Amino acid sequence: MNTLTSIAHTGPSGGMILVYLSFTNNLTIRSISGKISTNHTQPVVNVKPLLGVDRVCLGRSNAEFKTGLLSYNERSIADGSGSDCLRFETMPVPIKAGTVLHSRYQVNQIIGQGGMGCIYLADDLRLEGRLCAIKEVEYDLALPEDMLNEVRDQFQREATVLARLDHPNLPKVSDFFSIQDRDYLVMDFVPGKDLRQLMIEARQQNTYIAEEDVLDWASQLADALKYLHTQETPIVHRDIKPSNLKLTPNGLVKLVDFGLVKVLAPGEVTITVLQGQGTALYTPLEQYGGDSGHTDARSDIYAFGGTLYHLLTNEAPINVRDRFLNPGSLPRVRDLNHAISVRTERAILWALQLHPEDRPKDIDAFVKALFIEDAPMTKTFRGERLQPKMIRKPEKVLIYLAGSLMIISFLLTLIRNF
Repeated sequence: MNTLTSIAHTGPSGGMILVYLSFTNNLTIRSISGKISTNHTQPVVNVKPLLGVDRVCLGRSNAEFKTGLLSYNERSIADGSGSDCLRFETMPVPIKAGTVLHSRYQVNQIIGQGGMGCIYLADDLRLEGRLCAIKEVEYDLALPEDMLNEVRDQFQREATVLARLDHPNLPKVSDFFSIQDRDYLVMDFVPGKDLRQLMIEARQQNTYIAEEDVLDWASQLADALKYLHTQETPIVHRDIKPSNLKLTPNGLVKLVDFGLVKVLAPGEVTITVLQGQGTALYTPLEQYGGDSGHTDARSDIYAFGGTLYHLLTNEAPINVRDRFLNPGSLPRVRDLNHAISVRTERAILWALQLHPEDRPKDIDAFVKALFIEDAPMTKTFRGERLQPKMIRKPEKVLIYLAGSLMIISFLLTLIRNF
């Protein structure tokens, strides 16, 4: 996050002040926040976050933003008009190919990019021929200093835990380090295609990935998740999705990208400014809770179910927030792919229950539902749970009672006459 201690403007023009941000180096502005006060009659206007801010136009009742590519230099633009600071946030600047990090890792290329940084393919200069993936984490420097320090301390703690993990379906975390205001996590590079690519290829051919193949991958993923969830200090991945699952040339599935992992230390609160919330299509309702939200193994089970749903149907599951607002909107798996077995469908729908207590309690229960015995009949979403008909429609109850009394009275009259 960079700060302009003052700003330049064109002066009053039609009741508005045009504020231009002048820059030199090419960086994409991700958001802009703060407020601007001027020596003129225009009121203070709160500047709202927006991607790619090009110009800020401040008026009496609104703020207008236009998008574009900006660049930035360290020099403040001052003419004495700005009494408050204007903060803007830039997208992480990719590291150039050939750059050596930590005196050991030479960057080859970017293989992934997100809002918090890039993932690089790099050569390990100490171990000839070894390729590694380096995940970059850039922080919001506008955070209070104590929170920023806690976030970075949390990265160090969790990286230490991840470096101790050893499982065939997880990439080995071999190193972590910091350079200025960024942290880096070094993992083995996993070759092969991710499952999202395989699903897209199947869809382009108007077909589906075979259920047998998906269940084989599910078995491997379940083994990795059980390993994470049953650590002495349980670990929740929190971003399971097809693109985070890679199929290696020898048929091994690996759960990659530990960007959102959460070590469930007793009494520790999740710091969402670092960890994020996961990918919306696969994120359970409780993961949107911020610091007050509680995530556990059942959160990964929801994302696991959403991933299987997507792989088997070529259709992404309905966003959990939309399902909350529109109960019953999630199509059944067999309605989209008739070849899927009833057992698999029931297991997936069980995993995709909105409320954690309605899902499998752990990975073992989910695996049992997928491979051994049918899952229990899934509960209807709470908002759809109907009250008993006798309570829901009392007028019908009265009609039935009145009719019954009339029949009984008629029968008694007949009996008396005989």
